[in-house]
Amino acid sequence: MKRTLWYLIAGTRGGVNRAKIINLLHERPYNPNQISKKLKLDYKTISHHLKVLENNEIITSGNEKYGALYFLTDKMEKNFDEFLRIWDKIIK
Repeated sequence: MKRTLWYLIAGTRGGVNRAKIINLLHERPYNPNQISKKLKLDYKTISHHLKVLENNEIITSGNEKYGALYFLTDKMEKNFDEFLRIWDKIIK
């Protein structure tokens, strides 16, 4: 998980936005539209990052297609402290 987080957050374009999404979803579940409004980012941008995070087992969604809520996976919740360490190193 540590390598995956380093790659997704520090190793690719868009890592800062993905980190913001992870932080937001740590607070509570949100749907893509809510995330878009909260982070003041384009809906398509959010959709792209959600797909990347979901493909890497960082987040998961409900069964609904439209308005599905996204949550951090159990695996991500267990590694949230590692995410914070990575995020702290990047923002300095």
